Amino acid sequence: MSSRHTWFTALQIKKRDGLRRAAQSALFAAVAALGIVQAAHAATAEEIKARGYLSVATEDDFKPFEFVDNGKPTGYDNEMLALVKKKLPVEVRQQIMPWSGILPGVTTGKYDMAVTAVLVTPERKGTFDFTSPLSESTTYYAVKKGSSIKSADDLAGKVVGAQTGSAMLSDLKAFDEELKKKNGGKGIKQIVEYQSYPETYQDLALGRLDAVANTQINLNSLIKTRPDTFVLGQKIGNPVYIAWAVKKGNSAALEMINGALLDLRKSGEMYQMQKKWFGASFESMPQSVN
Repeated sequence: MSSRHTWFTALQIKKRDGLRRAAQSALFAAVAALGIVQAAHAATAEEIKARGYLSVATEDDFKPFEFVDNGKPTGYDNEMLALVKKKLPVEVRQQIMPWSGILPGVTTGKYDMAVTAVLVTPERKGTFDFTSPLSESTTYYAVKKGSSIKSADDLAGKVVGAQTGSAMLSDLKAFDEELKKKNGGKGIKQIVEYQSYPETYQDLALGRLDAVANTQINLNSLIKTRPDTFVLGQKIGNPVYIAWAVKKGNSAALEMINGALLDLRKSGEMYQMQKKWFGASFESMPQSVN
């Protein structure tokens, strides 16, 4: 699995959201101006079965979750959807499209569900309901092989690097405050901010840093590439969950999909798919994030 296929961080998802939020807002405004936004009720289970299908929209360029390779949709979400389809009583009609049109399409009722990597946030919970989570992103640290750092508490007095402006940097700073409370004011000696993670890893290998904070999946990718140089440490942040989204109140579609997703968790197929695409599985995820 290439590093391109494991470039999965909360920062990346937030950056995608931020860059396209303006486009989404403009689209919402245009739709409202045209009078297209309606108080249409969410379809009941009986109505969905009567029409015979669920309509879903999927991102087309967000590796490793969903992307098009040689004209064929692939990635974690597409492969998970293929497994879900086998368990549903109706057909799934899927539209592959850019991210900017997906959430507005769900809000206006064009699609029943966004089958894409949607970061679950308090803000979004006001507009959408979410499926049982399909993945998580948690900040860990990595050290150079042979390091004296054996636990997260050992980061006290050490020099730790992270990418500037990232969610992982925020987690690292919050963990530093926790260390100070536990150790009478002694926390991380220095937090060094970098423009990119390759620079951070280089300084860790050279001994200029004692540890690097990034997501578990990114660090797994690093260690898979350089197993003789780096070792994964422990988590230092709280999980952020990723799920598929429906319009608020669309319980019928949600229940259909959740039944399949929970079956895939019980069988272990979801965790096998996570290991394939992310290099890690997330078996402690909650069943619901709503």
